[in-house]
Amino acid sequence: MRVLVQRVSSAQVTVEGEVVGRIDPAAHGAPQGLVALVGITHSDTEATAKALADKLYRLRILDGERAAADLNAPILVISQFTLYADTAKGRRPSWSAAAPGSVAEPLVDSFARTLRELGATVETGRFGAHMQVELVNDGPVTLLLEA
Repeated sequence: MRVLVQRVSSAQVTVEGEVVGRIDPAAHGAPQGLVALVGITHSDTEATAKALADKLYRLRILDGERAAADLNAPILVISQFTLYADTAKGRRPSWSAAAPGSVAEPLVDSFARTLRELGATVETGRFGAHMQVELVNDGPVTLLLEA
């Protein structure tokens, strides 16, 4: 499992002209929020999803070396199978390392659900949809978490 995390001052995801997820950290009294682009591979499990959700929630990358857990910072979770692109050969990426939707969707859902159970305010994109993601990366801060 790979989670590309960006610290943001705002973010939203749109599908077919409709905003399906939006975070506004200031409205939650937080200086920043997080966007989590989540990629799933074949060997991932629900335990993997839960462990990375917990790590993300407690990751101290917000102002003052604090975490989303400390600041009630909102998190926008978006599925992102392209995190498992293989570009080693040729010019056309291979997606064979990305898990199929039937495997990936429940694990992305578990990741978001675990964040909510931990106390996070979570918005999501729409699995499998063509999405437009708008965000203001604050810092910029971008990290890759892997399990």
